[in-house]
Amino acid sequence: MALTDAEYLAADALELARLVATKAVTPLELLATASKRIDQHDHAITAVVRRDLARAERMIADGLPAGPFHGVPFLLKEVGPPEAGQPVTFGSRFFAGYTGAVDATLVRRYRQAGLVIFGRTASPELGLCPATEPATSGPCRNPWRLDRQTGGSSGGAAAAVAAGYVPIAQGGDGGGSIRLPAAHCGVYGFKPSRARNPSGPVIGEGWGGLVSAHVLSRSVRDSAAALDATHGPEAGDPYAAPPPTGSYVSALERPPTGLRVGLITSASDGTPPHVDVQAAVTATAQLLEAMGHTVVPARLPTAPRAWEDFWLVVAANAGAAIDARAGAIGRAPAADELEPITWAIYEKARRFSAVELAGAIQRCHMIGRAIGRMFAEVDILLSPVFAAPPGPIGSFSMQQATLESYDAENRAGMPYTWWFNVAGCPAASLPLGMSAEGTPIGVQIAAAFGRDDLVLALSAAVEQASPWAQRRPVLV
Repeated sequence: MALTDAEYLAADALELARLVATKAVTPLELLATASKRIDQHDHAITAVVRRDLARAERMIADGLPAGPFHGVPFLLKEVGPPEAGQPVTFGSRFFAGYTGAVDATLVRRYRQAGLVIFGRTASPELGLCPATEPATSGPCRNPWRLDRQTGGSSGGAAAAVAAGYVPIAQGGDGGGSIRLPAAHCGVYGFKPSRARNPSGPVIGEGWGGLVSAHVLSRSVRDSAAALDATHGPEAGDPYAAPPPTGSYVSALERPPTGLRVGLITSASDGTPPHVDVQAAVTATAQLLEAMGHTVVPARLPTAPRAWEDFWLVVAANAGAAIDARAGAIGRAPAADELEPITWAIYEKARRFSAVELAGAIQRCHMIGRAIGRMFAEVDILLSPVFAAPPGPIGSFSMQQATLESYDAENRAGMPYTWWFNVAGCPAASLPLGMSAEGTPIGVQIAAAFGRDDLVLALSAAVEQASPWAQRRPVLV
């Protein structure tokens, strides 16, 4: 018997899998419910760019593995891991016609966990934007307010979870691309430690080690269970995160006590966030103190070239991806096949020297060590995720005239997240605040490299103290 809409929305992914296991619902019925919700609401939101229900139904008919998410519908990100023989455009007109040569290791692990992959979610071109408004599919709109953005680059995934299409969706985070949209859409978004999840077999690392792939979810336990299902290196990986001492789900059963929490209340240049964002962070600090933790002031490092070095590494990797596509199809991109900002990034990347890239990488490692030293003084860093509540559609546009104006907008909007990509640290966005406009605000917590268990355990404790799962947008 199929679930009612209310029952489907009330369940996280592990609960849906339990209902499948007890034969209260079938995987086909869950898939039909997810697809029906997309039919009803995605004409306004535009979170899902591709569906293949027939293929998903064949997977179910062939028999699903008895994993922790057996029968749960699942969406991959458009700028995400490939599937063999399946199209993926990476949000770009230049990549039209691209199909995956092999299944990514991550995809194989998702399937082994019992997830039913049935489509892809919207992403900005090549994941280069903290908003999700690709020219290929148009703006992805925030389910809480359709005139507001979802964040990026996993904006479609965040919107799909927030809108109740699926309880869990895949994302990737190279500078905040899981945490930023999670914050804007009011869902939980966790970025694991560098190399906690595999990137192969086609690539060894994303954006020079900046990218960590994982999921966005309604509940912390879904995120922990997903990490249990996917973590660990594959043969030939260039490096790996230190192995955990136990399962991540079991870590949730041990709420951390007496933590030292460093409170970051401004960007590295001293600029404070929007008043609504600051209020959410302050309230979270007070909540943590009430839970028995100690909160002390903290500041991000002062590193004048840090932002430029971060973007140099991003641009170089984006340029390499475009050149690889050009080599595969036997021609260079035309200017109108890439969005204006992507084209500008590509042109700039082609002017970088190997010496410049090597210097930027070395300085990024110095930043990572500076962040690492901060965790010698505190256990957790607490900060905003984004500097302001979700902005109007058109902000952070990749159609704007100059790379300089785009860069300035990004620097001001996302000054808190990318540090932890550079350092490789685990970090999460917790959906704890609301703006005066009625849109979600996320609060970031981060821990030392390898302490994914601590971030997840503290997230679960906060979730219990200040539940968010049933706070959902009203869709029309």
